[in-house]
Amino acid sequence: MPAEHYDAVVVGSGFGGAVAAYRLAAAGLSVVVLERGRAFPPGAFPRSPAEMGKAFWDPREGLYGMYDVWSFGGCDSVVASGLGGGSLIYANVMLRKDEHWFVHEEQIAAGGYESWPVTRADLDPHYDAVERMLEVSPYPLDHPAFDVPKTRAMQDAAAELGLEWRLPPLAISFAPGRGAEPGIGLPIAEPSYGNVHGVTRRTCRLCGECDIGCNDGSKNSLDHTYLSAARHHGAELRTLHQARAIRPRPGGGYEVDYVRHRPKRGSGTIGCDRLVLAAGTYGTTYLLLKSRAELTGLSGTLGTRFSGNGDLLAFLLRAKDRTRTRPIDASRGPVITSAIRLADDADGPRESGRGAYIEDGGYPAFVDWLVEGADVGNEIGRAARFIAERVRALVTRDTNLSAEVAGLLGGGELSASSLPLLGMGRDVPDGELRLRGGRLDVEWNQQASDEYYGRLRATMRRIADVLGAEHAGMPSWLGKRIITVHPLGGAPMGRHPGEGVCDAYGEVFDHPGLFIADGAALPGPVGANPSLTIAALADRMSTRLLERRPVATRQRKEGQVDMSVGTGRVPAHPHAEAHGLASAGHGERTSLSFSEEMSGHIALGVDDPRSGDLAERSHGGRCTFRLTISIEDLDRFLAEPEHLARAEGWVDADFVGGRRPVERGWFNLFTSGGAPDRREMRYRLWFTGADGLPRTLAGWKDVHHGPATRLWLDTSTLFTRVMWGHVPEGEDGEAEVAGAGTLHIQPMDLAATLKSFHTQGPHGIAALARFGRFFVGQLWDVYGPG
Repeated sequence: MPAEHYDAVVVGSGFGGAVAAYRLAAAGLSVVVLERGRAFPPGAFPRSPAEMGKAFWDPREGLYGMYDVWSFGGCDSVVASGLGGGSLIYANVMLRKDEHWFVHEEQIAAGGYESWPVTRADLDPHYDAVERMLEVSPYPLDHPAFDVPKTRAMQDAAAELGLEWRLPPLAISFAPGRGAEPGIGLPIAEPSYGNVHGVTRRTCRLCGECDIGCNDGSKNSLDHTYLSAARHHGAELRTLHQARAIRPRPGGGYEVDYVRHRPKRGSGTIGCDRLVLAAGTYGTTYLLLKSRAELTGLSGTLGTRFSGNGDLLAFLLRAKDRTRTRPIDASRGPVITSAIRLADDADGPRESGRGAYIEDGGYPAFVDWLVEGADVGNEIGRAARFIAERVRALVTRDTNLSAEVAGLLGGGELSASSLPLLGMGRDVPDGELRLRGGRLDVEWNQQASDEYYGRLRATMRRIADVLGAEHAGMPSWLGKRIITVHPLGGAPMGRHPGEGVCDAYGEVFDHPGLFIADGAALPGPVGANPSLTIAALADRMSTRLLERRPVATRQRKEGQVDMSVGTGRVPAHPHAEAHGLASAGHGERTSLSFSEEMSGHIALGVDDPRSGDLAERSHGGRCTFRLTISIEDLDRFLAEPEHLARAEGWVDADFVGGRRPVERGWFNLFTSGGAPDRREMRYRLWFTGADGLPRTLAGWKDVHHGPATRLWLDTSTLFTRVMWGHVPEGEDGEAEVAGAGTLHIQPMDLAATLKSFHTQGPHGIAALARFGRFFVGQLWDVYGPG
């Protein structure tokens, strides 16, 4: 076994990896994140031509910068390297995938098709959670300080052409805090979990530098949000650590071989119970392709359904506002402020074509080098050298062009009347990622998507006409090549191994505990900017992973035993000694687990759940929890008078900021209720609200003697209090109560609970029968005659 072992290893820190790291660490798992790039605190992003020349990723050439530029047979790609992944250089747009774009298509001759095993309804709660964490908000166009020409120009062009226009949610801080007035360059209030960089952040200065790294920290990028929160909950963030190989570990779990780039080059191996691959579409698919021999039984769909999310870049030159009286200053504002939506034939019978979005761009941006290449002028020498390197790359199949692009870059200024247009949408995912000579390669061209791209270009030309601009596409020396910053697919999800590499929750078929949490798992284009959808899928994946943790004790690093969650042991109870929870050997014990979901209302400001029913609907809120109850040793559980088990899962309520993971939880089944014919089922859940403040949900089901007709009511009604702080048992009287009410289990949820019972260990069927007899016997003692 490797010297290091964790509950979970997360490879990559982008929108999949960062979300997974936070969710798993917040639930108490030991987590380490392996990020190949380095950290970029505000102020560390390159700006000068000399710095930009070194801002690319190619360790063979001593380059450890943000931009990783790839060139393949039919497309070029720009992806990110650094703590926070793509969020460091993306344009902050947080659009949800359109409801009707979760399509189920038949496979076409070229091999490209979409079949989404998830729906918009499945993802909406997770979209909500990500949006809250990233504090998204639309661009404040109506605020005088934020009224910029390019946004108004896009709005006017859409109105003139009868197109749908919107201000999409952006993960940018325009105001110093929640509910505060927007302002430029104001200090931003730090969240309770702090910040990994320890540098003061400031609100957006409208400098258009989002895509080359925000030196003000205005972007709510993953390093400032999810990764800071993950570290706060104990996750280790290891930068300049690049995963090289993965393999199953004898006895379960996985091993990851990695190389450390700096400060001193080295290598190592780390073990884990659960492995989350989030190295990006290229990185994750490459690791899986390289590890195919070790990961026997991987789906034959590995490498398929690659797409560029329909990315298309164009420029409007000498563009003016609709009155043709003033030029558009694209350098003022965030890179993207607004979007025009083109309908899809999936939207309804009146629509035709594949859907898309067209968004305004800004300068400076990561595409500056392309603009300069379109009009090289006095830079003929640099361009000639670059073209020579392109020819060499095509001959040698060297697909990484970061070093060559770094040499091409120069100073360059952009016209104040140029406006980039960024298009993306539902192209056909018929590309394939494969290994060629040990290197990653893509077989893809745009032929199947020609109709889509034709529609997108035609609409961009119509926008140019409205704004009196000249439409310019890619530089002529690029031909019809596509540039994508949103590569997707390669390890697509599906309903079965014949359709995908992983299931709808990202778990690889036939490889339990191996998850894919990035764009590689997408079975087709998102259509809109994919970051939010990738993050929502990772949040959904994390929920499933936490709900279905195996019951097995693992030694943590440094030989310590995790007594809280993820180990299979009952978490340390606040009064553990009083409950006799001394450590016991495994022996021949049998474990049992089941799931339960309850929902109802909590009345804020009410401290008695029995009187809260009348008030809760006027000033309370919906509250739901879903728990997995785990009994490590059934014999011991039945013998102990408190019948104590572990409770894991989540609590979901608007007044705590949505769905929050249970950090520690306890469940007592039929503990003494103070009388021979009285029992209680007790729940105690510790969690933290979105505001960073700890809370405790404590509830009890009052099972007492009475007519048998009360049995269902008593066993399905939970009297509940939500208290401030993590309150140990026995200290409720001193705690401050935030609210109270009742939760209930519905008949359909009860049926799901009955189906969820699972045993592990010897004599599982007999153990389940013993548990059933105990349960029925307790009810007989309470409700039976006598």
